[in-house]
Amino acid sequence: MKNLSIVLNVILLIAVVVLYVLFFSGKSAGVKSASGTSDSLNLDYKIAYINSDTVLKYYDYLKVNKDQMEAKTKKMDQDYRNRAMGLQNEINAYQQNVSSMTLGQARAAEEDLTKKQQNLQMYQQTLTQQLMQEEAKLNKELYDRVTAFLKDYASEKGLVMVLKFDPSSDVMYGTSALDITKDVISGLNTKYQAEQTSAATPTK
Repeated sequence: MKNLSIVLNVILLIAVVVLYVLFFSGKSAGVKSASGTSDSLNLDYKIAYINSDTVLKYYDYLKVNKDQMEAKTKKMDQDYRNRAMGLQNEINAYQQNVSSMTLGQARAAEEDLTKKQQNLQMYQQTLTQQLMQEEAKLNKELYDRVTAFLKDYASEKGLVMVLKFDPSSDVMYGTSALDITKDVISGLNTKYQAEQTSAATPTK
């Protein structure tokens, strides 16, 4: 899910810049009061982080959809292989019988095989584009689901920022007290299971 990691990195960068601005603007504003005394600086920002790799690994929605995607990819690959094998059999038959064909028959057979090869290549390109589009759609849906949940979670818990913590992020260290990964995974899966139950329940 490289695309998701890229998007989360951009959000992380924006969040760090916002925090930087809030910190220094607050500091400059609170150095001196009208009476000349120092004001206390309010740094009571509630921040948490998630390990995105762990979330992606244990989020049931992603596991189910990845399994479906892999099954579909396998089916498409097998269909392509069957078509390629059928074309190869036709090529082999042509090569075996070409000596007994007239010049016109040989040219017609070659043209037909060339057209079938082109169609097979176009079919392969279509399959590749289709899979790329479906993967992009899954990444978008995954991003929307996670960010929507985090928005509600942050509002409920009074958080002003949720960072992404993994080897590719700029967060080098975070105390375990700020780690909400398990809570987020549990919440995401509970919400997904409720959606599945609701979808499976027949409407009256």
